[in-house]
Amino acid sequence: MNNMITSSGSQREYTPSDRIQCDAFQQMCEATACVQNSALKRWKENGGKVVGFLCSMAPDELLIAANMLGFRVRGTGSTNTDLADNYFTNLNCTFPRHCLNMAMEGEYEFLDGILYLNSCDHIRRLYDNWKLNIDTEFIELIALPRQTGPDQVKFFTEEFQMIREKLESHFKIKITDDALRDAIKLGNETRRLQRRMYDLRKQDDPPITGAEVLTVMVAGTAMPKTEYNVLLRELLEELEGKQGSGKEYRARLMITGGVLDDPKWINAVEEVGGLVVADGLCFGGRIMWEDIDETIEDPIEALGRYYLADRPSCPRVVDKQEERAEFTANMFKEFNCDGIVGAKMVFCDQWNVENYMLKSDMHEQEIPFMSVEREYITSGTGQLKTRIQAFIESLGK
Repeated sequence: MNNMITSSGSQREYTPSDRIQCDAFQQMCEATACVQNSALKRWKENGGKVVGFLCSMAPDELLIAANMLGFRVRGTGSTNTDLADNYFTNLNCTFPRHCLNMAMEGEYEFLDGILYLNSCDHIRRLYDNWKLNIDTEFIELIALPRQTGPDQVKFFTEEFQMIREKLESHFKIKITDDALRDAIKLGNETRRLQRRMYDLRKQDDPPITGAEVLTVMVAGTAMPKTEYNVLLRELLEELEGKQGSGKEYRARLMITGGVLDDPKWINAVEEVGGLVVADGLCFGGRIMWEDIDETIEDPIEALGRYYLADRPSCPRVVDKQEERAEFTANMFKEFNCDGIVGAKMVFCDQWNVENYMLKSDMHEQEIPFMSVEREYITSGTGQLKTRIQAFIESLGK
């Protein structure tokens, strides 16, 4: 298998506005716009290993402690699913189809390994088909419980320990507890910096848009955390104390949903006057709202507890729906939002049910909520813009 990164690499059509001129933000734009970004290339050229993962509940700190780059696998740059369609039904969502198609085209040859979680049936089928078709030397599936009680946390911790041992055995390395504690501290530093950026969105005229925030968040899943934290500090120095763009907006919106990694989609919402100031996305607020508990003596237990039970969950976790509704309502109020847009992937059963329940929960608190369906790749945005405009008008804006 070829572990080098090819010189090519498809990029998104959309790049966030050039309003933020600092070099740190431009580097983040590049990391978000394509899979094979410059930071990743440097890591590989220096002999570093890269292990991909698809779910935000994967233990990135475990890979950091192994001196590896954890890379969140995306379908960024994909234009079709012609190859992958031979292995999926027309009822599978388009996210795994685009990811597999890119892998079959060789865009993920740089991966030295990949970690899956059985987060949904669609990702489970991606695991099967990746293992069948892609020559990635290390492929493992982590069992993800649906509840968060003590027994489930214990089980999930044991899953992480097994992955730790398999990484050590396959790559001939040792992942020490001290290295894990250092990785947890580094990850928490990232989360605190990201929360500082989110705090800026509480302003009446934020110095950063929703599309720009998503750009920064996706970049954090595609480059070494030490490098990313330096860039994020530089960006915060540029933004803190600054006035906003001055662009008029008609409503402050919150976005909820699962896999949404394309700033172009958020930009379409903001082009019609809906400034996105908060989110509950797995590339956004849910991955950094809480820190990992550094006081827990066993770092593997700290990881198991955090990723399953302590952080804001997704609909895969069935016993946390009331907490998710509370998290959504609290963020809505904290960021002074006018309405919530629930963006779900077509054929995503988990988020289909979640949006139904969230809409009911928000209605009880008189919080406006609109659900929209989307494909993974953002193409024509006319219908989306029309629906967002109608929603904003329904808010009296």
